[in-house]
Amino acid sequence: MNNSTNGARLDRRAFLVGVTGAVAAAALPAGAAHATPTEAAPSGRYPSNWPDLEPYGAADTRIDLWPRDDNSFILDLEHRPRDPEGTHVWMRDTYVNCFVVDGRPVYVATGTTRVPGLDRAAPWNDGIFIWVSSSLRGPWRLVDTTGIRPDVERGKVWSPEFVDENRPGRTIVAPWQEYWTDTQFGKRGQVWAPEVHHFRDTWYIVACMGDHSQKVGSFMLVSEGGIEGPYRLVEGNLEKPFGDPVAGGPAFIKPGAYHHIDGSMYTEGDDAWLVLHNHEYAKFQDDLEDILPTTALPAFQQTPYSPEPYLEGAYVFHYGEKYYLLHAAWDRTSLGADGSVRYAYDTPAPGRTQYQYDAVVAVSDSFEGPYSPRWTAGVGAGHNNFFVDHGGTAWATYFLNPNAGYWSDPSRLAEAAVPGVVRMEWTGPEGNRLYVERRRGRD
Repeated sequence: MNNSTNGARLDRRAFLVGVTGAVAAAALPAGAAHATPTEAAPSGRYPSNWPDLEPYGAADTRIDLWPRDDNSFILDLEHRPRDPEGTHVWMRDTYVNCFVVDGRPVYVATGTTRVPGLDRAAPWNDGIFIWVSSSLRGPWRLVDTTGIRPDVERGKVWSPEFVDENRPGRTIVAPWQEYWTDTQFGKRGQVWAPEVHHFRDTWYIVACMGDHSQKVGSFMLVSEGGIEGPYRLVEGNLEKPFGDPVAGGPAFIKPGAYHHIDGSMYTEGDDAWLVLHNHEYAKFQDDLEDILPTTALPAFQQTPYSPEPYLEGAYVFHYGEKYYLLHAAWDRTSLGADGSVRYAYDTPAPGRTQYQYDAVVAVSDSFEGPYSPRWTAGVGAGHNNFFVDHGGTAWATYFLNPNAGYWSDPSRLAEAAVPGVVRMEWTGPEGNRLYVERRRGRD
């Protein structure tokens, strides 16, 4: 989602010292047992599942589940004129994927970015940028949009600014996506959490208009050319985001304007689904111009926490004949009955402090579920996606949320809001879990 902070210096050494050194020493307070389970011995060729934490909903904060220098790196994305030299591209909701197009791997990267002069992607930003590469390690280049919009910043494939390109029968920006102003925020309207997909030889973008927009919710764009576009809005979003209005969002959102946010796309064979924040999904029509009509969106069969906290960034990933349902959840600290620090995916309450924005994952034999109890797959890796590179290795994205918690500390802001990727490990067909790659000898 949207918020954040200062630009970050691209000092990988400092970043890694902060994560692997300072984290080990300072991130886990003294006495923070975090319900540490008994270590499990590896079984055969696969690493073992860690025993489940008790009670259900406890968060695993071990350094093994953090992005570290031995399992992760920050993508060196080509800078735009707005990006200061010596910094990484400021990004939230980092999305990376790999597609095989014409027999070659095409890596794509995108995410929520901000405009110069603002310290976050609110109350407005200026659209969606896409970077591409033939390798995960780069070089990463902005897609060449100069043939479509020679006077627009290279790599920008969609923006509310493009409203003047609308033509009868071809909408680029719907009225509800246009910029607007009010006395509280001034200029308003932003796009969040874009994803890029290649399906049936066509490029699609699924994204969300954020909290400061006229209507808040998920929409989809379809390219009439290559990955660079030009993109138009699908017919199902001409009047509103996908789905019906729902309760939620900040108090400043107009009644009836809040829809399902953080939309994601899942494809299998010739079928495609829209995955919505945070429990529901919808199948697309065959032409992908809208979701299929229904009186109520179906919900994933999950094993919820009790009570269930606010979850974000739902994403479905198919791997090893299983379906993995990802969510972003805030790990909140509080004091346990014995005075020790308690880490859990709690609902907000006095005495509970946001600590890390984690990726929690559950597994199922089917897309709809039922899904297993969730586990912590990555500390600080919330609002991400999983993908497989062209060599078959599984990865996750991360961005280190600077809006609250550990990465909001002024001493760490320069290492937050990053376009990061972290290698994953699979515990095999018996364990069927994906974790951030843990340190050797610790499984």
